[in-house]
Amino acid sequence: MIKNRKIAKSFISFLIASILMWFLITLSREYTTSITFPVNYKNIPQDKLLQNKPIKEIDIIVKSTGFNLIRSGFGDKTITLNANSLHKKSTGSYYFLTRNQVSTIQKQLHSGLELQEIVLDTIYLDIGTLTSKKVALKPNLEIKYQIGYDILEPVCVKPDSILISGPETQINKITYIDLKLLKLDNIREDFSEKIEIVLPKNLGNIKFTSKFTTISGKVEKFTEGTLEVPFTISNLPKGVELTTLNKTVEVVYVVGLSNFNKIDKNFFEVVCDYNVSKDNNLGYLLPKVIGKPDYVKSFKVIPNKIDFLIQK
Repeated sequence: MIKNRKIAKSFISFLIASILMWFLITLSREYTTSITFPVNYKNIPQDKLLQNKPIKEIDIIVKSTGFNLIRSGFGDKTITLNANSLHKKSTGSYYFLTRNQVSTIQKQLHSGLELQEIVLDTIYLDIGTLTSKKVALKPNLEIKYQIGYDILEPVCVKPDSILISGPETQINKITYIDLKLLKLDNIREDFSEKIEIVLPKNLGNIKFTSKFTTISGKVEKFTEGTLEVPFTISNLPKGVELTTLNKTVEVVYVVGLSNFNKIDKNFFEVVCDYNVSKDNNLGYLLPKVIGKPDYVKSFKVIPNKIDFLIQK
């Protein structure tokens, strides 16, 4: 029994030694095989910029011993390709030949690996001219004011535009940049909010001077006022005289409290265009406000029709 155990142990030892010897002999032999390497690019001209991501990997056929091939699988395998000598194919499309970089690639391979062939002979790059321009920021507002309150003047976006830079073809597609939604409820006082700029999707090469802006607004209580305002008649033909039942109209306006006492009837200009009534066969005039203070929020004219008689 003891003898059988000794035989079994001897056999196992011999088997292990044989396998190890076979393994060493196998790894000592030379092989030609293809290895996939990740790549990056350097020395792209300063006035140029990649518009789309180029290929990320290349296949290289190498010759070496099994030991070296296994060792090459460890550590950084990235190959850097030089893009300083580009050939132009068409607008925005450039290429370079990998055969011109054999020596450069060989130096980056692990010791013992001999470069035989680069499978891909041409690498194309989508490159655009680096440019910049200023684009407006577009607010996205959802603001609800407390009853009787409103914004006194248009909301202020500061900065209202930003400088962007990147490939010319991508920059030309951008006419404005959105802002994230500003949602406020029951507002009755001035506000100022820092808002994030929404960066365009799928344009990773675009660079921005800022990622935030500020939206602010002056809020005030509004009130209603009424003024009797005289009106004039325009485009009245020579020799034609009109008689109207009234010489003034009532302008009802809404204005902020801080500006209420500034307004008088001379701030409004109301005109009735005779041609409008004549061209539309109307038996009345349509009063229209053609001049008002900028800070008046809204207004209406009473009456909105003025009857008239033609004097012959």
